[in-house]
Amino acid sequence: MAPQEPRARAEQRTRTGQGIRALALTAAAVLTAGLVTGCSGSSGGEGRDDPKPPSSSGGATRSATATPRDAALPPLPSSLTGQRLDWGRCKGSASTPAPGSDWQCATLKAPLDYAKPGGPTIGLALIRTKSRGGGTERIGSLLFNFGGPGGSGVDLLPAFAPQYAKLRERYDLVGFDPRGVAASHGMRCRSDKETQAAESVDLTPDTAAEEKAYLKDATDFGKGCRKAGDLLGHVSTVEAARDMDLMREVLGDDELHYMGVSYGTELGGIYAHLFPGKVGRLVLDAVVDPTAGRVGQAENQARGFQRALDNYLKSRGKDPAEGSKEIAALLKKLDEKPLPTSGGRELNESLATTGIAVTLYSQNSWPALTRGLQGAEKGDGTALLALADSYNDRDPSGHYGTASHSQRAISCLDDKVRPTVAQTKARLAKFREISPVFGQYMGWDTAGWCHDWPVPGQWDDPDVSAPSAAPVLVVGNTGDPATPYEGARRMADELGKGVGVELTWKGEGHGAYGSGSSCVDSTVNAYLLEGRIPRDGKVCS
Repeated sequence: MAPQEPRARAEQRTRTGQGIRALALTAAAVLTAGLVTGCSGSSGGEGRDDPKPPSSSGGATRSATATPRDAALPPLPSSLTGQRLDWGRCKGSASTPAPGSDWQCATLKAPLDYAKPGGPTIGLALIRTKSRGGGTERIGSLLFNFGGPGGSGVDLLPAFAPQYAKLRERYDLVGFDPRGVAASHGMRCRSDKETQAAESVDLTPDTAAEEKAYLKDATDFGKGCRKAGDLLGHVSTVEAARDMDLMREVLGDDELHYMGVSYGTELGGIYAHLFPGKVGRLVLDAVVDPTAGRVGQAENQARGFQRALDNYLKSRGKDPAEGSKEIAALLKKLDEKPLPTSGGRELNESLATTGIAVTLYSQNSWPALTRGLQGAEKGDGTALLALADSYNDRDPSGHYGTASHSQRAISCLDDKVRPTVAQTKARLAKFREISPVFGQYMGWDTAGWCHDWPVPGQWDDPDVSAPSAAPVLVVGNTGDPATPYEGARRMADELGKGVGVELTWKGEGHGAYGSGSSCVDSTVNAYLLEGRIPRDGKVCS
């Protein structure tokens, strides 16, 4: 799968209605349209939603208490907090056409280093479409982060906006590119030619020579990222959360209203921790487990993808253990001898694993997995390679997107754990036990992702505790492969008693809102639009 980190690269590609390439960002609403499910309380009966009167800005009224960490930072100058955004017509790019006239774009100035707020600034790209409601109907702005890290909210929000039409009745919908991403000084750490060459590196090395090549490739990637200069040390999730609070202030909201998906849940949790008094209505969907640690996240993801693969195999009338054994045998063959494809390139083990994994982000993409596996068994790797290319953001001309570059820079600045090769090898047996198909790959990834990184990481686990914040809606999907369901409960618990409110969907795919469950959608909408807090533990089936 080339996850390269617990929040897999595939998080950045799904649900835009552009076929397989849109397979993995959040809940794949376009792909799963038409699936309507029922909803019940955790005890089996209909759950009662507790009404919560909205404040004048749409959230609960609380004092704006800063954490000690906030108090240690100097205040931002009025040139930043009082800036006026110059909203204008959005421009398109070679890969993304300009959105329609309903959309406006602007650039927000933020400090490069929050410890030096009067120093250099960077520009953060924003996009919005205004609320259809007016007067007292409008709550404020609703910010979105679609995951990654590295996903472009400027590109993705217009594509996903139709499913947020109900929310637009009372909110301006606002997307942004976090620092180091796309139009906000996006990272580029290697060329297209270098990226394609790196696809031949064995990501599950079996020999000393392969290990050496694997680690050298990781070192080379980090060296390429050094071209970003000082920015490389200032693209952390904590800084992105501080950017969101600056956005909130400049947009004129007393509290932050926010929907975060996948990695966006970690960003939202950190915001709640840093600014508990500014939490308005926060929805965290497809939740990253904030307690797992680097290796634990990799184990969780191996478990989640294997669980999704088992469900796929059952749908095909196959025994999951036997079907996984067959797929693992196929991957072993590809490790020894790659398959030819119609375009002249080869399908190796790593690319095949990527192609298999990307189809597990949505149940509606399972037929593509069937075609890919059948083609590979017949000696043709074309279909699986096309799937891998969609995941790796490679277009037919051989140009690669850079979202994975941004993801790696952000992730390695956040996480300070750097497992050695020896530590990794000692854990491989456990990874293989968790997943015979994905375990070896996920295990080796822990050693290579941030190997020899140019800047040190910041934490073992992110702190998302926010005991004085307003209730935060945490949405988990039992069939989620990339952010397994168990993480939702852990996020809710870490936020604090009475703060984290868990909503469960018994579904398949990455994310829940917009994935076809009327129960999930109506519950989230009631929370965001009316301030109605569901009972903790409510289940949509």
